[in-house]
Amino acid sequence: MKLKTTLNGSSFAFRDIKDVLAKANEPKSADRFQGIAAATATERVAAKIVLSELTVGDLTENPTVPYEKDEVTRVNIDGLNKPMYERFKNMTIGELREWILDHGTSTEELCRASRAFTGEVVAAVAKIMSAMDLVYGASKIVRPTKCITQIGLPGTLSYRCQTNSTTDDVPSILLGVMEGLTYGSGDACLGINPVTDDAETTKRIADGLWNLVRKNDIPTQITVLSHITTQMQAVRNGAPLSMFFQSIAGTQAANDNFGVNRALLEEAYALARESCTGLGPNLLYFETGQGSEVSIGADEGVDEMTLEARTYGFGRFFNPFMVNNVSGFIGPETLYDGKEMIRANLEDHFMGKLIGLPMGMAPCYTNHTSITQDDQEMATALLAMAGANYYMGVPVGDDVMLSYQDTSFHDDATLRELTHRLPAPEFHKWMMKMDLMDENGRLTPRAGDASIFLK
Repeated sequence: MKLKTTLNGSSFAFRDIKDVLAKANEPKSADRFQGIAAATATERVAAKIVLSELTVGDLTENPTVPYEKDEVTRVNIDGLNKPMYERFKNMTIGELREWILDHGTSTEELCRASRAFTGEVVAAVAKIMSAMDLVYGASKIVRPTKCITQIGLPGTLSYRCQTNSTTDDVPSILLGVMEGLTYGSGDACLGINPVTDDAETTKRIADGLWNLVRKNDIPTQITVLSHITTQMQAVRNGAPLSMFFQSIAGTQAANDNFGVNRALLEEAYALARESCTGLGPNLLYFETGQGSEVSIGADEGVDEMTLEARTYGFGRFFNPFMVNNVSGFIGPETLYDGKEMIRANLEDHFMGKLIGLPMGMAPCYTNHTSITQDDQEMATALLAMAGANYYMGVPVGDDVMLSYQDTSFHDDATLRELTHRLPAPEFHKWMMKMDLMDENGRLTPRAGDASIFLK
């Protein structure tokens, strides 16, 4: 492998692939915090040049964390389709970029190619793309999935209705869900983050959601985002969860910190097939985001973007129904400002789609960052152009329990109108039956009136 180049009369040599990937990254505060970022713009460009000349095989056979040491590496590599990998392994990263962006490369070809790539490969190609490249490349990739209903179909845009309570109060959770439903939010799922992580609370919230869904014949999924082992116990106790949720990361050390591994996820999937209300085949829901590994000291010296891509290679193995990216949630130590947040979200959406995942996006922020609502809305609009499967629906865009800002019910309705996209088919039919939406996806005057569920 050639790991050096000359640019503007200066020579640049990089230690290894991990060093090239880090130096080629667009500016990120986590990389600066780790001391692995490019020192100058010229060094960053030099790293991109070197990276563009490496092959798919170079990056696959030289993972940033050794195969023998790290389960995430093993799952990335073991999840490859060998004939498809052989087709691409001698292609340079620069050539791969051109192939992805070529008008002649179809959606079907891109979808088939996904299992040729590890996280390091998709991170590498994203690092040499512009913002428009990332939007266009992702827009060509379609990843529909099915749990109870189907989301991610062409021409659709879905939402998770998230109405958290600071006290896990089920009646207030349900009132929020009712309002969200009237705006068309909730076709991806009704998903609640509990304050208390125990099986009893998980079951109590799940029972409330399921009763609302059954009473009103709402075609959607329900989930309660406690730890996956808590959800599994709740289901064994009779909780009507549609699927299992879990946060995952890009190193084994970080997943150990999260209390998750391959064996546990395989056990959860088997239990979901047997006992969850979703029929599948997609029965898992993952959450990810740039910077989670460095925030807990489990980054192995790898840049946060590459670690995020490795997370996707790990998640792909389990064929999830939903993947929700929350880059921007942690704070300024991982993504300092709006420019870094927007870039990270575009990277993440593209990388996830390319590697084979059904990407939903939450371009969110917390109030202790330099990110603004305008930044968040710009990211949201760009990701809608890029074809994100779904977003969040949070009352007035402000999650009172998690203390962060995200897309609101009104944002959800606006995005559908701007992009001329409809809810998931079954949910759209239900919205029309309830006189909340017309056949073209426009809300009726009845939208916003949650009292219709109380009559």
